[in-house]
Amino acid sequence: MGKANINNTAYEERLGTDRMLPLVLRMAMPSVAAQIVNLLYNLVDRIYIGHIPGIGTDALAGIGVTGAIIILISAFSAIVSGGGAPLAAIALGQGDRKRAGQTLGNGFVLLLIFTLLTTTLTYLFMEPLLMFTGASENTVGYAKDYLSIYLLGTLFVETSVGLNTFINTQGRPAIAMYSVLIGAVLNIILDPIFIFVMGMGVRGAALATVISQACSALWIVSFLTSKRASLRLEFRYMRPDINVISHILALGVSPFIMASTESLVGFVLNSSLEKFSDINVSALAIMQSAMLVVSVPLAGFAQGFVPIVSYNY
Repeated sequence: MGKANINNTAYEERLGTDRMLPLVLRMAMPSVAAQIVNLLYNLVDRIYIGHIPGIGTDALAGIGVTGAIIILISAFSAIVSGGGAPLAAIALGQGDRKRAGQTLGNGFVLLLIFTLLTTTLTYLFMEPLLMFTGASENTVGYAKDYLSIYLLGTLFVETSVGLNTFINTQGRPAIAMYSVLIGAVLNIILDPIFIFVMGMGVRGAALATVISQACSALWIVSFLTSKRASLRLEFRYMRPDINVISHILALGVSPFIMASTESLVGFVLNSSLEKFSDINVSALAIMQSAMLVVSVPLAGFAQGFVPIVSYNY
């Protein structure tokens, strides 16, 4: 084993040897900070859209109804992040590096499959879905403009969300934090340029998101395929293994259901509020962003804490 690999595995070995409280704080704080910055991006993104001259309210309502669909698409990545990453951490704690590598490789294959399925189905049934979610004749055009571009980056979203937890699994929370920060900061910078300077409106907001997620995904994949990673994404482990995939699905179904239920709530609320007026849907989009202030830091803490528990299990 080379010196570089010894140094790399030292990060993950700390999950089983360091004192618990300092370890939890060291693992969780970068994740919490990254999620807070990501929340800031979400708020700023909607602030920009809401202030587009003349169409801000309708545009914000259009983006609001896409939210439930986007959450549902992202929920599939939770199967891999919430099911695969803990299993990989358990395997690393057992010293079974092959099993950990197979879990990461098969998780990546699952993300590719989920991307193909969700993108194809959403494109095919986009307008009926949006109308069912709560879009009106005034807002469905903005929703379609945003979602049609956003879907081009589905692979980047699935990859960045689904694989980032595998970096935490290696005891590298700072690296995982950078992946979120890169996307969030870049999006905050690109949003006003595309929306206002280039006059692209909601299409500009979607394009900024796609580019930002692409950069995050590139950061994550470049790390997981580099010598800096102790658990690498390798072609030899991407061969589908029914046993590995079934374990990922079994553990990942719970976070998937939790995320998809949140999407279902969005479907119900938006479709109910649309019967009154579009401005109610816009208000809900603002409220949903504000409510994330409570849930996002907790999610960040979990991302830092779960690898410790799994590794020692």
